Amino acid sequence: MDWKGWTTLATVIGVALVLALTRIAPDLVLIGAVTVLLTLGVLTPADALGGLANEGMITVAALFVVAAGLQETGGLEMLTRPILGRPKSVLGAQSRLMIPVTFLSAFLNNTPIVAMMLPVVTDWAKKHRISVSKLLLPLSYATILGGTCSLIGTSTNLVVHGLLTARDPTLSMGLFELGWVGIPCAAIGLVYVLLVSRFLLPDRKPVMSELSDPREYTIEMIVEPASPLVGRTIEQAGLRHLTGMYLMEIHRGGNVLPAVSSSEKLAGDDRVIFVGVVESVVDLQRIRGLRPATDHIFKLNAPRSERCLIEAVVSNSCPLVGRTIREGRFRSIYSAAVIAVARNGHRIRKKIGDIVLQVGDTLLLEAHLSFVDTHRNSRDFFLVSAVDGYTPPRHDKAWISIMILVSMVATAASGLLPMLNAALLAAGALVLTGCLGVFSARRSVDWKILLVIAAAFGLSRALETTHAASWVADSIVASSGGSPWLALASVYFVTMIFNAFMSNNAAAALLFPIAIETARSLNVSIMPFVVGIMMAGSNDFATPIGYQTNLMVYGPGGYHFSDYLRLGGPLNLLLWAVAVAIIPHVWRF
Repeated sequence: MDWKGWTTLATVIGVALVLALTRIAPDLVLIGAVTVLLTLGVLTPADALGGLANEGMITVAALFVVAAGLQETGGLEMLTRPILGRPKSVLGAQSRLMIPVTFLSAFLNNTPIVAMMLPVVTDWAKKHRISVSKLLLPLSYATILGGTCSLIGTSTNLVVHGLLTARDPTLSMGLFELGWVGIPCAAIGLVYVLLVSRFLLPDRKPVMSELSDPREYTIEMIVEPASPLVGRTIEQAGLRHLTGMYLMEIHRGGNVLPAVSSSEKLAGDDRVIFVGVVESVVDLQRIRGLRPATDHIFKLNAPRSERCLIEAVVSNSCPLVGRTIREGRFRSIYSAAVIAVARNGHRIRKKIGDIVLQVGDTLLLEAHLSFVDTHRNSRDFFLVSAVDGYTPPRHDKAWISIMILVSMVATAASGLLPMLNAALLAAGALVLTGCLGVFSARRSVDWKILLVIAAAFGLSRALETTHAASWVADSIVASSGGSPWLALASVYFVTMIFNAFMSNNAAAALLFPIAIETARSLNVSIMPFVVGIMMAGSNDFATPIGYQTNLMVYGPGGYHFSDYLRLGGPLNLLLWAVAVAIIPHVWRF
């Protein structure tokens, strides 16, 4: 091995150390490493940029769009809310959560699932008085376990498969081929978490959980006549124990029903009045079958996909002060619909249109994205700011998005279309059917993850072309005494260690050439080692930084680093033993 090989090894070790010891963004670290190797002449421009055209990376990008379509239509939430139900214990809650999420994760990328389920699970936990720390880490673990059951369950599988087919297209794997090892590992992992998490996961409160928003909005919603909520009781509809919000009264046919009973059944065109904080208003708007009780919201020129929620504080210069929202023609003047009003903590017992505006009133508006820029310096408002995390739901498109997902999986699983084609067609269909706007589709793609994947491909290529991978592989073969089984265990273990301290995609891409060279040195099939890389790269439970979903639940769950190590460390080792035992029986050496 010449100086190029040693330089590549030093660079890869440096990348691992920087990612483990600093908070520098992974995409910047890996791009910087590729730039260094390109500048030194270790990599050619074609090798450095080759990852940008890799099939696996493009498939990951398309699946981000597919997941966003399900999120914006409420398709995933519509499927999961009835399944979650009313657990009677922590174990029951974990079972109801982990089993369906593990199944869903085999068909969708892990990261969007956790993003969509976080608010659902948090509210569900509070409603049933269960510590959220008992559920969020199991949620992350469930998505990771489910992701190993199919080729599209996690981006790591697609990345490794892209590297494999780029080397030899005849070795392309079936959509559910990984299930031979993934399903047993998922089943064992689920049993492990359900049995031991009650002892190893403490009750923790999430960061800032004690703080509350002093602004209480009064919001009026209408039960749509065709709503699935019609005929259900308040309790069954999930409107009794809303987090940060409570049902004040119902207006029905000119009658007012105060202090509504949990057994009261909802009827079409009921006007339900809620009082709560802005985050809860956002969650309320996502409930299928409810819509804001103002026709103004449907008379705005901008389509709902281009609107957002905005908070605006009425100033003393606003020309509508002293007039009702309806008389002042608020929608016509500002091209925005008022859906809720907060006033110094007082409850406003009036319909939105009949509220007389006062100085200092905080308005919750639905308007075009440009409203913030247009009115930020307006004299009519003291403060204008967009509400984060809100996209107007498209519940009427939910079943369309679900059918597109099912069609994508069916065509890819049957071999009718390659996974890349199926994912691109599904993404296009979601946009064409109106399930997802073009702007939202562009925004849904996590470019940082794609850049990490592309840069990792460049480093992987450097390990291969400089023979650094061969040198490491020879060391692994020598230490394993020429046993393919021990060599597989060693490659899996090294990948698992790398994965604990850097991006899972980067770890898999970097260890891929080493796995290939190890198989060649032993003169055995490369497939057991490729599957080992997929499993090791997808399964990291011991650190919050080793897998993005682990990091996503870190703050909301109020976790400590030791919580991951205590619960996830043994799980890593358990699945290492199970996978290494199964893989050679399915994919022969």
